[in-house]
Amino acid sequence: MQVIFLEDVKGKGKKGETKNVSEGYARNYLLPNNLAVAATQGNLKNLEAQTKSQQKKANEELEQAKAYKEELEALTVEIKAKSGEGGRLFGAISTKQIAETLKKMKKKVDKRKILLDEPIRALGYTNVPIKIHPEVIATVKVKVVEE
Repeated sequence: MQVIFLEDVKGKGKKGETKNVSEGYARNYLLPNNLAVAATQGNLKNLEAQTKSQQKKANEELEQAKAYKEELEALTVEIKAKSGEGGRLFGAISTKQIAETLKKMKKKVDKRKILLDEPIRALGYTNVPIKIHPEVIATVKVKVVEE
């Protein structure tokens, strides 16, 4: 029996897939538990329409992420910190401080999306990558100045 999976079923299929399964399995397990529906013409058209709308939504999100990337890359984030001799900081600039400074500049970025390998420990400019979307990574200039 041909079915369209509504949920991921381990070992059988993923959501949105159309597969042949045994009739007993479909009638006794998949259909009563709303894990799949029979692959009729109407259900196939609904699946196609859903796939198109999901693709359209994903494209819109990608475009928004690219636009936000342009905004972020135009910025220079300035953070003040206490430092000692040779431009070494007392402490370090973390992703949390960068996120809070961006928030003050009306740019919302989650601190977990800031891809900083290790905290900034010196004065000057540092390029910091920020993951906005799985396919879009912006690079923001962070300028650390002496307090």
